Amino acid sequence: MKYNFYVYLFIMAGVTYLIRAIPILSVREKITNRFLNSFLYYLPPTVLSVMTIPGIFYATKSIVSAILGFLAALVFAYLGKDLMKVAALSCGMVLLVEIIQKFI
Repeated sequence: MKYNFYVYLFIMAGVTYLIRAIPILSVREKITNRFLNSFLYYLPPTVLSVMTIPGIFYATKSIVSAILGFLAALVFAYLGKDLMKVAALSCGMVLLVEIIQKFI
């Protein structure tokens, strides 16, 4: 059986479009339900964190450097540093721990 790449591509594009278009087309008026508004407000950061945090722990050679880099990012973010500083300092922490572990 020969598979056609373009058939699969168009089916995937159609499904992706429908998943995004149906909610937009079905809601005509402003959403006034407080529970639904708060759910929709917190949904994007929740999805982003659920996708990002597992990647943090599997991106390094050891779990120790990943945990210390994650904790460094949490501390610097809590202290109000901007995103570039938090990312750079947490990457620096991971690099430092990886170098130390290499020599131990």
